[in-house]
Amino acid sequence: MRYNGVTDFLEKAKAVLAKGPVAIIIAEDEVELNSTLRHHLDLGFPTLLMLGGPELEISPELEAKVHRIATENYSIEAVARSLNAIMAEGPGTWFYYCYNAEYLFFPFCETRTIRDLLTFQTEERRDSILTYVIDLYAADLTAHPDAVSRQDAMLDRSGYYALGRMDAESNAPHDRQLDFFGGLRWRFEEHIPLERRKIDRIGLFRAKPGLMLRPNHTFNDEEYNTYACPWHNNITAAIVSFRTAKALRSNPGSKFDIHNFQWRNSTPFKWHSQQLLDLGLMEPGQWF
Repeated sequence: MRYNGVTDFLEKAKAVLAKGPVAIIIAEDEVELNSTLRHHLDLGFPTLLMLGGPELEISPELEAKVHRIATENYSIEAVARSLNAIMAEGPGTWFYYCYNAEYLFFPFCETRTIRDLLTFQTEERRDSILTYVIDLYAADLTAHPDAVSRQDAMLDRSGYYALGRMDAESNAPHDRQLDFFGGLRWRFEEHIPLERRKIDRIGLFRAKPGLMLRPNHTFNDEEYNTYACPWHNNITAAIVSFRTAKALRSNPGSKFDIHNFQWRNSTPFKWHSQQLLDLGLMEPGQWF
């Protein structure tokens, strides 16, 4: 199912947005694209949209399960425009977005589906879920020069921190909002623009009229940007991602300066939600 851009998709197939939750995969290239699509199908997303170049190849068995929307602009501004146009046609639907070589994990995702998670969050009277983008990287950059390897993926087990998020107009801290940092964006910050160093993203959210995603991965409704409700802690999730490692190894400004991503706090990623819970990289809130 292919469409010549977001407008073409909305004209021909916007009815599928009612079959939520909807996962939107931004396919910048073919690196681990198939595994990304399969991972999110396995989580139970009934509808998958893929924003990417028409030349990108995916496995034949995935073609019938994915709505392919042609795009050639992968800037965060262009991505935000596309997502805003799509979610405007699906009020009340839960959406999720990520890039290829990124994988969503939430508490107990091995035994519970994405519908289970979002049903609980809706009962909690919450319309968004904060996700932390946790960097993955290959253990051996000689064997894997692009820093991508699912078989020997590593992550940082410590080095994460948060700062209060200040309101630009009042210079007062936002209620229940923090800017989170860590991983490769922290350890190699000299190669990362200041505005790209945060690792928090409102990756799961329920669309409503007037809701707009901003280029900094936050929304125009400030309650959507909070990590918890006023009365207790809520679920958070993680998006484990090779994207930063891949960029650092492909950008000429950093490629020749980085020969190894490992450090004393590197640990193998076990591809299981319990490890992320144990490391404090997400939490179940009141969901047991």
